[in-house]
Amino acid sequence: MRGFFVTGTDTDCGKTVVSLGLMEAFQQRGLCVQGMKPVASGCERTGEGLRNEDARRLRAQSTRDVAYELVNPYAFEPPIAPHIAAGQCGVDIEVTVIRERARELAGVSDLLVGEGVGGWRVPLGPALFVSDLPEALGLPVIMVTGLKLGCINHSLLTVESIRAGGHRLAGWVANQLDPSMRVREENLATLAALIDAPFLGLVPWMAAPDARLVAGHLNIAPLSNWAEPPSGG
Repeated sequence: MRGFFVTGTDTDCGKTVVSLGLMEAFQQRGLCVQGMKPVASGCERTGEGLRNEDARRLRAQSTRDVAYELVNPYAFEPPIAPHIAAGQCGVDIEVTVIRERARELAGVSDLLVGEGVGGWRVPLGPALFVSDLPEALGLPVIMVTGLKLGCINHSLLTVESIRAGGHRLAGWVANQLDPSMRVREENLATLAALIDAPFLGLVPWMAAPDARLVAGHLNIAPLSNWAEPPSGG
């Protein structure tokens, strides 16, 4: 399975915005790309069932039209931590189910972009965390840093945890959350000096983020070795 798992320093740091931009950037290179949001809470009840806005956007950006349930196998209505939502709904989030759905998506695409929920260490169950998903799916990690006061600490702790778990950090993206953030460049310079992974780009603040605009701010060249099929494959 080729692709990337997108995690973030916190909730609402811009994981979906960056995931859509990454998908668009690889699609511009001619790759068939599918998006996935394995777990989502705060879903809307519709005539077709529970639907998550982030998962909908990932599905819409995907090259092939697939069933919503493949993109978002675990959808919960309460806008609360996913393991609590799952418990209230009497559902056990199973990594085997997520892996099976991911394999189905990978089977119809060149590249899979999976997006986490919340931050890196969000619990999904008594002994399951978001941080367990990249290993289960065999995907390297891309970290999204939400640029705001405190982002240096949040980023370094997230990188430390990713490394400690033996995961592969393919790169990181800075997403500007505050249009008037002070000393932005100094924060970026500090992060770049302290994070031992490729910096894939700065996504500036946008009132209405668009995948094509976001893709234009990303440098996916350092990801080529991760995205290309094996020799002879």
